[in-house]
Amino acid sequence: MKASWVADEEKSKVQMMSGADMLMEALEKEGVEVLFGYPGGAVLPIYDALYKKKIRHILTRHEQGAIHAAQGFARVTGKAGVVIATSGPGATNLVTGIADAMIDSLPLVIFTGQVATTVIGTDAFQEADIVGVTMPITKHNYQVRRVEDLPGIIQEAFHIAQSGRPGPVLVDIPKDISTALGAYAAPKHVSLPGYQPTVMPNLLQVKRLADAIATAKKPVILAGAGVLFAGAEKEILSLAEQHRIPVANTLLGLGSFPSDHPLFLGMAGMHGTYAANIALYECDLLIGIGARFDDRLTGDLNHFAQKAAVAHIDIDPAEIGKNVETLIPIVGCAKHTVSALLRESTSSGDTAEWVYHLSELKSSYPLWYKKDDKTLKPQRLLEIIHEETKGEAIVTTDVGQHQMWTAQYYGFSKPNRWVTSGGLGTMGFGFPAAIGAKIGNPELPVVAVTGDGGFQMTLQELSVLQELKLPVIIVIVNNQSLGMVRQWQEIFYEERYSQSLIPVQPDFVKLAAAYGIDGAVAGTEEEARQEFARALASNSPFLLDCRVTSDENVYPMIAPGKGIHQMIGVKP
Repeated sequence: MKASWVADEEKSKVQMMSGADMLMEALEKEGVEVLFGYPGGAVLPIYDALYKKKIRHILTRHEQGAIHAAQGFARVTGKAGVVIATSGPGATNLVTGIADAMIDSLPLVIFTGQVATTVIGTDAFQEADIVGVTMPITKHNYQVRRVEDLPGIIQEAFHIAQSGRPGPVLVDIPKDISTALGAYAAPKHVSLPGYQPTVMPNLLQVKRLADAIATAKKPVILAGAGVLFAGAEKEILSLAEQHRIPVANTLLGLGSFPSDHPLFLGMAGMHGTYAANIALYECDLLIGIGARFDDRLTGDLNHFAQKAAVAHIDIDPAEIGKNVETLIPIVGCAKHTVSALLRESTSSGDTAEWVYHLSELKSSYPLWYKKDDKTLKPQRLLEIIHEETKGEAIVTTDVGQHQMWTAQYYGFSKPNRWVTSGGLGTMGFGFPAAIGAKIGNPELPVVAVTGDGGFQMTLQELSVLQELKLPVIIVIVNNQSLGMVRQWQEIFYEERYSQSLIPVQPDFVKLAAAYGIDGAVAGTEEEARQEFARALASNSPFLLDCRVTSDENVYPMIAPGKGIHQMIGVKP
């Protein structure tokens, strides 16, 4: 994509400044208030320029922590998370977070240092072709070769990251570009003829969907993360209530529809509710909004919505028809599209019998677990956290059993309270993401629910909690194993627990104490409630090591290769 911008003609004087100073000026112009990063040789000129500015910088203890924190910030604020890392290993340590942000559509602008232009390609010290490495996992990336291009490139980067389907954009800045002097011209507006996301829907397609709704007897709405990115929660609620259409969420769409609403079926997919999955199996009209129809949602595609006319609303045309054959494709922003649909839809199908049927399934086959007052069940732990926070907290997770239990049992009724790694499934994500979420929304309580395995991947960020005194509550769902790996080995590998059990663990409470952070161990429901309430009331960083039953599995479940209706672990 060729850089193109229009200079501000109102500037009467040409300002000469270094590339590093241009970067700071451009960040201020974009309204950036916080950066996440880690310094190194190739970005020292940038950090020197930052020293003179009031932009807040969060020094994480690893670059992976920086980018996951930026993801958490982006997820709860809707603004681009901004990351800075040095060349070579600094840049490559960001790769997992970049890939994670790409698949989960999170806006990031990443600045990496690079060796000087005079030695690029010579295997210079700490040189890595980060542009080449990240090309498949960024929405777009740049390597700056002229200092004068920096202001325009930065403006473009923010525009691309935050518009259309959000995503990460990387800007690679050679060290000599940071120190070079150039004429600064503030860009006035972005002009990218090759990048024009479709925001407003085709009204003929909207009418087709309205007509389909008018005749459907078994419609269902599948609301994904695109609903949240577009801020279309009220429109989805109106559509569902106006036409009496049940609603299921994808994993990343949780919070886009109230979890306590009578029309809500729960999360769909591999560990979704029986009612939600049967609705997708039996429906005659499936309205997918801002969802990718990935394999963890659909199961075997030969059994997914085979009786349904599929309508797919998405701002990214590449997603429509990619996995599921689509009868009514609508490219556009979810908010604008559903608003247009509400204006167009005047008739509703007779859905009374369908709504009753799904309501019966919902009450007859709820999520379940065996209660035990003498031990701490992980499902009950999440219910306790919901009760103590009244469902108001921002909750972040790693990936695995605890993630699914959180999705199932926390009950998200408000948008932008759920921060998790969906598409990539990144261990180590949850804790640093909680740091970014708390910085992005300091008014709400933030709870990082993590596994004993994933927490140990990024636990060094405890130092950030200590330094900033951020009141993040870390809840370790400690089952002394890589829980989801163990579950799959139990079910599909005849209980051959190859390298999934972790009987030797650190004393997590003493570990927290080493960072000056209070903590406690809980092994019963009473202890979990008491200690979590204490953590919440303290308004200080807190680590709660919850010793849950070690052999608990996540149910229900769709086994690999099975259809969405072929669930195991369903119990009335």
